[in-house]
Amino acid sequence: MATDFDERAATWDDDPAKVERARVVADTIRGAVALGSETSLFEYGAGTAMVSQFLSEHVGAITLAEPSVGMREVIAAKIGDGRLPADSRVWDLDLAAASAPSGERFDLVVTVMTLHHIHDVASVLTAFAALLAEGGRLCVADLEEEDGSFHSDDHDFEGHHGFERGALATQLEAAGFTDVRFQPCHVVEKESGTFPLFLATAART
Repeated sequence: MATDFDERAATWDDDPAKVERARVVADTIRGAVALGSETSLFEYGAGTAMVSQFLSEHVGAITLAEPSVGMREVIAAKIGDGRLPADSRVWDLDLAAASAPSGERFDLVVTVMTLHHIHDVASVLTAFAALLAEGGRLCVADLEEEDGSFHSDDHDFEGHHGFERGALATQLEAAGFTDVRFQPCHVVEKESGTFPLFLATAART
């Protein structure tokens, strides 16, 4: 998985559809949760950190977790040239294989189009809960349940065909979250079909 994204990282931001998706997701997050200059943001599966770029003027400290070396190199370049704040932190972290760092707490955890790639969703949601401060919020933007067409051109894909909202809400509550809410977020257009995305928000109490 990481190797595939390594190969695509350098040109990832060249796709206007991906840039627009990141902008819309960031705007939807801004409308769904309260943000401020003291809000510490942790983005998981950050890719090239486009969503955090769009949120950077509305939050405080930013930490970006991304297992792909290529994607992290793009993030580092953005930090170097000012597209991301100079004090942004970049972690090589795969929560499906490693525990959440101890002693780290954030006000906001964001993950965009990452969860459907993860086999053991429950363990990652539990890790998100461990990373959030009391009263912190989780924002998950991902695919509504679909028939597998979204990744029809990727024969090695072994993730989820989107998520049924009720089932994901149950998993979020089992991980310790409350006030789980869903709203439409964006629509991805591909040759294989039209794929709506949701934004799920939840609180860590």
